[in-house]
Amino acid sequence: MADREESAVRTAALTELVAWADDRLPRLIDDVCAASCERIAMYRDEKIVPRADLHRSIAVNLRFMVDALSGGEAPDQRAPKETGRRRAHQGAPLPEVLQVYRIACAMLWDLLVGRARETGSTDVLIDVASLLWQVTDEHAVRVTEAYRAASAELLVAQQRRRSALAEALLTGQRGSDSGPWEAGRLLGLSLDGKLAVVAAETRGLAEESLVGVERRLGQLGIVSAWHLSPTLQAGVVSLREEQYDAMLALLRELALARTGVSPLFRSLTDTPRAVHLARTALSRIPPERGEVRAFDPSPLAAFVAYDPDEGRRLGEQVFGAVLELPAEERDVLLETLNAYFAHGGSSERAGQVLHCHANTVRYRLRRIRELTDRSLTDPRDLAELVTAMQALRVDSARSILLGADDA
Repeated sequence: MADREESAVRTAALTELVAWADDRLPRLIDDVCAASCERIAMYRDEKIVPRADLHRSIAVNLRFMVDALSGGEAPDQRAPKETGRRRAHQGAPLPEVLQVYRIACAMLWDLLVGRARETGSTDVLIDVASLLWQVTDEHAVRVTEAYRAASAELLVAQQRRRSALAEALLTGQRGSDSGPWEAGRLLGLSLDGKLAVVAAETRGLAEESLVGVERRLGQLGIVSAWHLSPTLQAGVVSLREEQYDAMLALLRELALARTGVSPLFRSLTDTPRAVHLARTALSRIPPERGEVRAFDPSPLAAFVAYDPDEGRRLGEQVFGAVLELPAEERDVLLETLNAYFAHGGSSERAGQVLHCHANTVRYRLRRIRELTDRSLTDPRDLAELVTAMQALRVDSARSILLGADDA
């Protein structure tokens, strides 16, 4: 009987204390708002959270706490969840958001303690403390869960938008009211630096082969934007010319499948062309090899690759008689000519690379001259031979690429 009476007295005291706090809630809300702005710089400058928004949020959430202490109907659980979501969308850091709740809880507690001492009902503080810390803990959990869920949604939405913008650049698609420059600006790509396109085969269906590449490039100070399709992971990379080698080194570290890199270019409008060159470089890598290959930076190579059909006709016209030879003899002659061009027209250096005598190289070059009726000393003939050789290389790579796509 005595226990029931004591319990009834404490319940009445608690009810009276909470009702008293409820009457002073408007003043407490103002005080908590002022203290939050004084202690937390983010709320002081109002760039992220306007003062009116902060005041309204404190009012709603203090009401939540007081209603929970009253022991009546369950308070509206939407209050902490709505605050968490809104702060995430505003970009407010979670620690600062939770700090406001700690300030509000502490000031509400101080208010209740002061009143209990005035009325001589300090025993009720045991019940108040237990309830208040429980409410505050549950409140913080709900805020945190809502904040993190909203942050995850925002991150996914941001990644989807970046992927869509990157796809627009890579394919040359234009929005109704924007072009590649606007897409590049939204992606954070430099509009006055150098650009490159990276094209990597996927390991499986829509499975990245350059895992974490955007983050790792970012650590090098290189901005990039990526799009993943079922068969290709492609990205536009914004960098300074001196960062090109560092980018290639990182790609070689990450690559789990064939990866091609375009030459550097300046204008975002040239991105679709760079995609073609990166894919051409990729196709020159033997299948099933996790290798990175950069496209020949020569403008001639790019020119031929851009119109492969015309390049094929040129290659057949210049090297027709060579291409009709048995495969073994044909390949030896073309490999020799390629080495000769690649080493500045030196038979000696070409012979070192091919592991044969310089005279053997000269004999093969004479054979090519006889078959093509073109001299390696006549400027016009030489230009046709060099261009046709580039065309053959591009056409061979393109055939491999088309075969892989058809499969």
